[in-house]
Amino acid sequence: MEGYPVTVFEKEARPGGMLLNGIPNFRLEKEVLEKEIEIIKNTGAEIRCGVEIGRDITLDELRAEGYKAFYVAIGLQGGRLAGVPGEDAEGVFSGVDFLKRVNMDPNFRLSGDVVVVGGGNVAADVARAALRATDGKVTMLCLEQRHEMPAAKDEVAEILAEGIELKNGWGPQEVVTEDGRVTAIVFKKCTSVFDENHRFAPKYDEGTTIRIPCENVLMAIGQSAEWGELLAGSRVELNRNGTAAADPVTGQTGEPDIFVGGDIFHGARFAIDAIADGRQGMVSINRFVHPGQSLTIGRDLREFIELDRDDIRVDSYDNAPRQTPGMKPGEARRTFEDLRLPLTEEQVKKEANRCLKCGATKVDLNQCIGCGLCTTRCEFDAIHLTRDIPAASEMHKAEEMMSLVGPYAAERMKKIIKKKITGKSEYPTWQE
Repeated sequence: MEGYPVTVFEKEARPGGMLLNGIPNFRLEKEVLEKEIEIIKNTGAEIRCGVEIGRDITLDELRAEGYKAFYVAIGLQGGRLAGVPGEDAEGVFSGVDFLKRVNMDPNFRLSGDVVVVGGGNVAADVARAALRATDGKVTMLCLEQRHEMPAAKDEVAEILAEGIELKNGWGPQEVVTEDGRVTAIVFKKCTSVFDENHRFAPKYDEGTTIRIPCENVLMAIGQSAEWGELLAGSRVELNRNGTAAADPVTGQTGEPDIFVGGDIFHGARFAIDAIADGRQGMVSINRFVHPGQSLTIGRDLREFIELDRDDIRVDSYDNAPRQTPGMKPGEARRTFEDLRLPLTEEQVKKEANRCLKCGATKVDLNQCIGCGLCTTRCEFDAIHLTRDIPAASEMHKAEEMMSLVGPYAAERMKKIIKKKITGKSEYPTWQE
């Protein structure tokens, strides 16, 4: 966008990162994502796959090649285990590793019943993907009660609609094994998840347990950073959770030419948060490569208190619930296709009316002169100018004038061209 040559280094064999390799197709259709990647390529960005920074080439070597700044957005590609006995057995996967296998190998299958440990959105994706990858039963257990689960309400509804059994208030105690393979998993009753300050501090009733026979255990209880040798020799500092320590506004790390964004910066969030970080990273890098510019002046410091929509009622605000898309006919466990239908026109209107319009914009008539240049610069043809009230504009008078002047102007142009060719004018000069 700013005219710089850009190179994307991707460790995997195909571009797309966790969007492509970590999110199931029923949650994010890969055909759409691949088209978005093609647009990026068409804008001139070079994408090199199968290249791991730190192993195949170092940052210092890239600097020697002329690279002036680096944006690191590697996500949290490692999984976490629960730290209980038996979790090193065959048949135990982290949720992240399982999703990678399913996305990268369409023929990957699980054999037998599956237990998913976790209650977040990733755990929901793991459970639904497992349902499609096995002919056995899928059971999902988490510490939180139903109203405490970090997973979105629509995610929980989809889990239940697809026939996945959900058990709340249980934490893993032990993975039972036989000959190195999983045969069951034991859970203990969780009496509370948070302390009085709402900090994560689970408490258990060790005497109340349940045993669930299964052949596979998928631990979807968190993600971790996998840096490899990427930062070798650099001054980038890491937080306790493995994310990079960086300026919260600019994303600049302790190594001035290294900027970070996405989950590796602020921890696990939504994909759109990582995309927004990329935009802000571009602003920071654009300023960084021009010596003398401030990285913070004019930046959105996001110093605001988020509106609590559950604690207000505004008369002009439609308090309707979020619209739920319809579903295509088909059995969920037999396909990774996204069976959700687009919202109907009526649903779109209801969804739009839920907006508080706090980000509404208006044309500044002191700046916009109606030249229409923006309509020609937008490559997606998203901007159009229309005259809603022609009588309120002076432009219609100009159009009437052109209808009168046009024929005369054309005839005048013919005479000018004739003079250039012959060197003589049809009009008498003063000397004549």
